[in-house]
Amino acid sequence: MSISVQGQADILRAIEAKLGKSRTTRVVNKALRDTGDDIVEIVKDSVSSYRKTGATYDEVVKSGIKGAARGVKEIDVGWRGDKDRWRLVHLNEFGYTRFGKYVRPRGMGAVQRAADKSKETAFKKMKDVLEELGR
Repeated sequence: MSISVQGQADILRAIEAKLGKSRTTRVVNKALRDTGDDIVEIVKDSVSSYRKTGATYDEVVKSGIKGAARGVKEIDVGWRGDKDRWRLVHLNEFGYTRFGKYVRPRGMGAVQRAADKSKETAFKKMKDVLEELGR
């Protein structure tokens, strides 16, 4: 899942010029971590519809902040754990064929709905952070 904002670099350069690089970095990193936590909860809520053992639900994680060297920071949300649920998530998301019949799991499309919902969350969080930087 990826969200892009046009002019983000210009906005951050203007903010850094006004407030300083270290404060801007701190606030942006905090916003990324908070947004990642929100998105993890959205994804967990979405995949709870096909929860049997709870492994798919429990293994939703977010990465650390990465990509700072390229200038675009990001956090990934996905599945990691002992039960390797990331291998099965695509079956629940897109369906599969079994014994010649197409199977539509009850949670089909849940991750896509979570991705769509998380875009709204990310934009709201960005707006809140920019307001915080302006104070």
